[in-house]
Amino acid sequence: MSTSRPPTPGHHRDDDHSLAPPRVEEVAPGVFAYVQPDGTWWINNTGFVLDGSRALAIDTCATERRTQAYLDAIAGSGGAAPSMLVNTHHHGDHTNGNGLLPSATIIGHHLCRDAMVRSGIVRPDGLFDPVQWGALTVAPPFVTFTHRLDLHVGDVLVELHHFGTAAHTTNDVVAWIPEHRVLFTGDLIFNGGTPFVLMGSVAGAMVALDRLMEFDAAVVVPGHGPPCTLGAVDTVGSYLRFVQQAAAEAHEAGLSPLEAARHIDLGEFAALSDAERLVGNLHRAYAEIEGARPGDDIDIAVAFGDMYAFNGNRPLRCLA
Repeated sequence: MSTSRPPTPGHHRDDDHSLAPPRVEEVAPGVFAYVQPDGTWWINNTGFVLDGSRALAIDTCATERRTQAYLDAIAGSGGAAPSMLVNTHHHGDHTNGNGLLPSATIIGHHLCRDAMVRSGIVRPDGLFDPVQWGALTVAPPFVTFTHRLDLHVGDVLVELHHFGTAAHTTNDVVAWIPEHRVLFTGDLIFNGGTPFVLMGSVAGAMVALDRLMEFDAAVVVPGHGPPCTLGAVDTVGSYLRFVQQAAAEAHEAGLSPLEAARHIDLGEFAALSDAERLVGNLHRAYAEIEGARPGDDIDIAVAFGDMYAFNGNRPLRCLA
């Protein structure tokens, strides 16, 4: 490991004006990505599928304002109010807005429901730059599955898959539209951002990436960052292998995850946003070195505290 420069403190609310507005991209006929720049903490992508009078939404947003803008975009694209809503995983940037779709059947992995019922609406004020969350009501999936579920939006088949392992979380679901070779990955893929597996598994994420490659997707809609190709899978995989190797060396040297992160040279991954996620990823990698299985509970609060410290004891950049 070589020593890197101290982390640059995150940008704060005074650069909010630099964010481009969300945009709708029709990535295939009737299949839309709703892309929210700049894709950093709590600023996710969603999507929707339209066929005649039917509309399927894929995820919601972190705040009331952002979710309402997303629903307005669906309506502006000619879609009816979504009758189905798929959650790719339980994190609040993808689920906080569920309550704004009161007529939708909410669908997700059974562990997604369990996690949302336990946590409710998460508003981590103090850890992140201040966010105007708005009026939010927890609305977990009430149709759940374990491995596979098929949905039909008119004549369009949408396959939901869980890969049987923790990865980004324990409950990651991808939505595959075989007719158009479009894959919504949730946060298994960050395009331009640092991958994050603190609440899942480094090893399990590698398994999930292999499964993603089997779809032979023409278009990938990641959980954060612009739509891309399967080349993004290689970038995420390379980063996770880097984390595994760095963790093995640092653990052997007796360094804590925070100490290790302060000495690791990110090299080709230095340009990825939210570099402090390295600390959380090292916490998970250390746990796996010490025998933890994918998805086993570890001390998330300690890991986030170390990420805060790595960021110069300042709140993590969040412009949601």
